[in-house]
Amino acid sequence: MSQSPEGNEAAETPSNSSDSRMIRIFDTTLRDGEQSPGASMNLVEKLEVAQALADLGVDIIEAGFPIASPGDFEAVKQIAQTVRGSTICGLARCNDKDIDAAWEAVKYAPQARIHVFLATSAIHREFKLRMTTDEIVERAVAGVRRAANYCDDVEFSPEDACRTEHDFLCRVVEAAIDAGATTINVPDTVGYTNPKEIFNVFRMLRERVPNMDKAVLSTHCHDDLGMAVANSLAAVEAGAGQIECTINGIGERAGNAALEEVVMALKTRRDFYQCDTRIDTKRLVPVSRLVSKMTGIQVQRNKAIVGRNAFAHESGIHQDGMLKERSTYEIMSPDDVGVAKTDLVLGKHSGRAALADRAKTLGYTLTSEQLQTVFDQFKRLADKKKDIYDGDIVALIQQQISGSVAQEWTLVDYEVTSGTGRTPHVRVTLQHGDREITEEVEQGDGPIDAAFWAVEKITGIELVCKDFRVRSATLGRDAIGEVNLEVEHKGKSHRGVGASTDSVESTILAMLNAINRIIAKQK
Repeated sequence: MSQSPEGNEAAETPSNSSDSRMIRIFDTTLRDGEQSPGASMNLVEKLEVAQALADLGVDIIEAGFPIASPGDFEAVKQIAQTVRGSTICGLARCNDKDIDAAWEAVKYAPQARIHVFLATSAIHREFKLRMTTDEIVERAVAGVRRAANYCDDVEFSPEDACRTEHDFLCRVVEAAIDAGATTINVPDTVGYTNPKEIFNVFRMLRERVPNMDKAVLSTHCHDDLGMAVANSLAAVEAGAGQIECTINGIGERAGNAALEEVVMALKTRRDFYQCDTRIDTKRLVPVSRLVSKMTGIQVQRNKAIVGRNAFAHESGIHQDGMLKERSTYEIMSPDDVGVAKTDLVLGKHSGRAALADRAKTLGYTLTSEQLQTVFDQFKRLADKKKDIYDGDIVALIQQQISGSVAQEWTLVDYEVTSGTGRTPHVRVTLQHGDREITEEVEQGDGPIDAAFWAVEKITGIELVCKDFRVRSATLGRDAIGEVNLEVEHKGKSHRGVGASTDSVESTILAMLNAINRIIAKQK
């Protein structure tokens, strides 16, 4: 029997595994997560992540906000058409155009959901919507009804619910359920609440809303005060049947509740929560790394569950305990979350099948065309390197996927001369259509800066570098250098990624990747 945050006994749940409560995992990495500054993904990247989420066992994938842009609409539509095993959800405000667009995008999915939302807190009513409580209820009911005319699975979110007066929150929730909502999501939109408060909100809704038994209660928590995961778990204790979360906790501002953390908390402390999920936890680390690569947002080393240090032990006392009995200092097995025991698996004599299998293990599902491209690059790399590591393979795959935007500009050749006390000299040749254009530059603070100048002169696209990160994909002096850029063009941020055993070449490839993304968005 578990205890509420304030010490009151929660509803007793049998300890038998077959009687445990199933918690739905609603992943919003592709919607709320993609709203993180600099985290936008192209269509191919979104499809790759969506497939990985389905393979992970996510119950509902919020694929995007279809009305937001033609690109968002197309991404949600293609995910609905191709990804199977999860409910595909589209977000919509409570207005006809949003809801119609959401349905047109998700209708191809065998299991489709429309998620409508409308702000309810006093501060939002007064300053954002300028609507009365009666107008809010009327708009919410109309939106839910329109969505329910399209499909049976409708979710309603009273935005900023945790700062909404309880009486009004109960009123709008009851009205939404009567109108056809089958899931009621209670968002902590600004990350303001705490575990005791959110427990009381969920318990209050279950006790005071007469038709609450007709809908699943859901929690959606942001991490502005660092309590998103704790708040989500407190909501589960109080009766929530769905958790909305993102891979690596990415999202607006400080992010959302991290999927890997809530799932492993429920699994590791099943004795306390007595809940289960459908998540295949052995895929958590591969999917985490996939999303990190796709978005360019690195996972901190000490991040729970998926950080590089999550299962590392340096203290002599800890190491001694681990050698005697692993459970002295590890409450989870690395195997449970997909931490590989070995990294070195492939060599120059490996075939396509072995590469495809390893890519799948690393969290990627490649088309035959993508596999062939990566395999060709793998063979070329194997001629340069003696040992091929997982990180090398990931870098090659990521470069192929991130480079899937139309290749308006491609690198043909470059050479660079630099030295102590010398102005760097670089010659770059790029291809644009049938034309090859060469530019020589003798300026900058170093070879990479000179390469920036040359690429900008050839393409005519000026970039402001906001973030430049280069990392070794694996071990050794011959490791692939992976460059991640965040650049600004005309006030908007764009991401670029490039990989090569040559750091200058990686930089040029990353620049061209960003430039090709800019051009694609302008069309």
